[in-house]
Amino acid sequence: MAGQFFICATPIGNIGDITLRAIEILKQVDYIACEDTRVTRILVNKYDVKAKLLDCHKFNEKERSSKILSILSENKNVALVSDAGTPLISDPGSVLIEELLKNNIKITSLPGACAVTTFLSMLPRKTEEYAFIGFIPRIENQQINI
Repeated sequence: MAGQFFICATPIGNIGDITLRAIEILKQVDYIACEDTRVTRILVNKYDVKAKLLDCHKFNEKERSSKILSILSENKNVALVSDAGTPLISDPGSVLIEELLKNNIKITSLPGACAVTTFLSMLPRKTEEYAFIGFIPRIENQQINI
């Protein structure tokens, strides 16, 4: 029997912008896979979460996928968080999710902070249509000047 795997959105800016359900799940899981343990430690300390932190970022994601599958095979529960927002939205996690699906692991994704919907809620729009193609590059030489 395999443990459960959860994708938990974290606050984008204000640490109080986390759902009660995300806090509940983070308190119940055995491990939290996270981009940067230093960033996630601030969140888990704030909400008295005792789960073990396991770094899982774009440079070790394939290796960590094996570790997480091993943890789940021991019937332990794992949550995936990003530093801010929803994992896999411009954040690591794709390799891990692909491995979990190949191994028939059930994945539960919790709703939460989303930069796109937060931004859209502040704009007057005549229609509900919008397209999200990705985030603007942070590095200036990767940006196109129009």
